[in-house]
Amino acid sequence: MRRSTTVRGGIAVAVILVLGLGGLAACSGGGSTPPVPTGTGTSAATPTPTASVDTAADHAALSAITVNGAAGAKPTLTLPSKPFTVTSQVARTVDQGTGTAVAQGDLVTLHVLEVSGADGSERGNTWTDGTPVVTTVDSASFFTELYQQLTAAHVGSRILLAAPTTDSSGNALTVVDLLEISATQTVPPRASGAPVAPVAGLPTITLDANGKPSMTKSTAAAPTTLVVQPLIQGSGPVVAKGQTVVVHYTGWLWDGTQFDSSWDRGATFPVQNIGQAQVIDGWNEGLVGQKVGSQVLLVVPPDKGYGSTANGSIPANSTLVFVVDILAAA
Repeated sequence: MRRSTTVRGGIAVAVILVLGLGGLAACSGGGSTPPVPTGTGTSAATPTPTASVDTAADHAALSAITVNGAAGAKPTLTLPSKPFTVTSQVARTVDQGTGTAVAQGDLVTLHVLEVSGADGSERGNTWTDGTPVVTTVDSASFFTELYQQLTAAHVGSRILLAAPTTDSSGNALTVVDLLEISATQTVPPRASGAPVAPVAGLPTITLDANGKPSMTKSTAAAPTTLVVQPLIQGSGPVVAKGQTVVVHYTGWLWDGTQFDSSWDRGATFPVQNIGQAQVIDGWNEGLVGQKVGSQVLLVVPPDKGYGSTANGSIPANSTLVFVVDILAAA
């Protein structure tokens, strides 16, 4: 059931590493996030971040890096010395944009250039193939200083950061990234739109005052094919393959046993590269083509879920039921 995440010339892996976004590429398994299979899908060559304490010297070193190039285009980074090293993760805004302000929880689109501190060589960029990184802004997804820079930024801002890492051989490596914020959008707390009449034979869904769903199981036999049934019809754009989609969801077994809920965790869930994301087939097939703002009931037969393999608290050969609020997409 695993779907590989598209890695754009290595830069997606690098950005996930440096920005602290590992959980967005593919959440860990063990039943904590059942739509996502176990594993990150990253290669053995992916560097590992190192923990360290912020120092004034690292800030001074970051300030000595020169950024050239017009906004909206791939920049050039010039390191003050080679090798260039820092002992802590540091970030600073080098150009403040004049567009929409970025806020906690927003879905942001970031163009990224990364260079090696060893020799200044480019490790990857998102301008060349036109596929920026799209993710949500929250304090758990970014190291503290970068999160603070992002939530004080506007569209058009450029943020420079550096971080110490180790490569797959355990050798010390510093990477330097330039982020440019090209778009941001607010993520609403719940689905909104026109209610859709219930369909006989499917579970009954009720919502609390905040929009969190609960399920009354159906007495009918479990469907053997994927069911995609809107419960609320949103009015936003249609979700397209390859987008990052931000959702709230709850999952149950067909017998009504709940096994997971983003509502209970108090955080939305961004699904990168929908259609080929590292989620079960029922999500990849069921969410593409739905409108942003919609709430969708997915009934996922075993062949579109985890098949004959148990996953955490989900038994083998389980039919799964999800209620998914599609909150944003980019």
